[in-house]
Amino acid sequence: MSDPYENTPERTFAALPPAHGQGFAQSWWGQSWLRALEDTALEQEQLRAGRRLARAGAVGAVSVRPGRVTAVVQDRDRTAHRADVLVPELSAEQWDRFLDMAAERAGHIAALLDREMPPHLVEDAGSAGVELLPGLGDLEAECDCDAWDHCRHTTALCYQVARLLDQDPFVLLLLRGRGERELLDEVQRRSASGPATGSGAAPGGGTAADRQDAREGVDAAEAYATGDILPPLPAVPAVPPEPGLPPSLDTEAAPAPGVDPAALEFLAAQAAREAYRLLVDALGPDHGQRPPEAGPTLAQDAVRLASGRPDAASAARLAKGSGRDREGLTLAVRAWEYGGAAALDMLETDRPVEADTYARARAAVESAWEDGERPSLRAVRNRWTTPDGRAQLRLGPDGRWWPYRKERGRWAPAGPAAQDPATALALAEGHE
Repeated sequence: MSDPYENTPERTFAALPPAHGQGFAQSWWGQSWLRALEDTALEQEQLRAGRRLARAGAVGAVSVRPGRVTAVVQDRDRTAHRADVLVPELSAEQWDRFLDMAAERAGHIAALLDREMPPHLVEDAGSAGVELLPGLGDLEAECDCDAWDHCRHTTALCYQVARLLDQDPFVLLLLRGRGERELLDEVQRRSASGPATGSGAAPGGGTAADRQDAREGVDAAEAYATGDILPPLPAVPAVPPEPGLPPSLDTEAAPAPGVDPAALEFLAAQAAREAYRLLVDALGPDHGQRPPEAGPTLAQDAVRLASGRPDAASAARLAKGSGRDREGLTLAVRAWEYGGAAALDMLETDRPVEADTYARARAAVESAWEDGERPSLRAVRNRWTTPDGRAQLRLGPDGRWWPYRKERGRWAPAGPAAQDPATALALAEGHE
């Protein structure tokens, strides 16, 4: 009997080392993969158990082929289980649309060759009717432990795949049905061939006369009446690779009284940086589903500006404007860089915790470590401190844990927030 997978492209990745104190996805596409898992899984305990197994290095070599990823996962008692996660493959028609879309823009080819999956590539694919990233319900689990939903073994495998996706987005494309070499060869072939330009045809289709007529426009009433059959709007232009440079104020003319050219140049550079961030965020795949951001307060905006590394005179003014001394501003900037206004709020706020929130937090701490490994944490309001007073977790209103460590007598942010208190404590204690 022939093997149904005989001619199927497949890649095998060696087992990754333990991920103590590290997140499982740094790239936005890796985080999208984990969101698909976490939105699908019904049991939060299975998610926590899977994270623990993946963090401990219990996932063996990972085999990736179209529609399926497989690995052997070891339980704490060394029992081995085969875990499979199934992902829907793209149809031949969807691949055809994706390849045509990618071939039209050199930036898409360059991004893939650089092992990147920028948001505009995924958005352009979506506009062509091709969803590259998995969504709710797309990650189907199979495990020989006979669980009917995602178990700790398939969950651990998914967390490990997120680390692989960080390194190489072609893992996702292989899961969707095409190997790297096949895909790149076909994209480059289509890019080189360009659009058909037969006799009497102008590039893009139609005769030259037709194209000229199209440029002259059509009657507005006619266009409005046929609006439901018009082609879709063109794709959004690609995001620039970096913020623009503001004009230089270094001129021979003396500045007006009270005007600091260096401070103005700094503010202009920060305005360009913030505009770029807002643009990238607005073009993100889930921007329309998120509520609008609240504007920063004056004190928060001073911290945001200080994160741009101003000169000493400007930094002193920003520290005063934010109501802090220079060391306090340094800590506030560190918090801002870890998580914006939410992280800054955790630095400054010592809030009480309601009984039901405390019960959920206590349950999270109890399940984050195995018996005998669980640290002793002293909880006062929303702050959970180790007995030696050197590390602390701060519980946010959204249930995330913020790591802190004691530095020169002051509590200092030690990393971004984590859903898992074990991950946050590893950051707080400086474990890499």
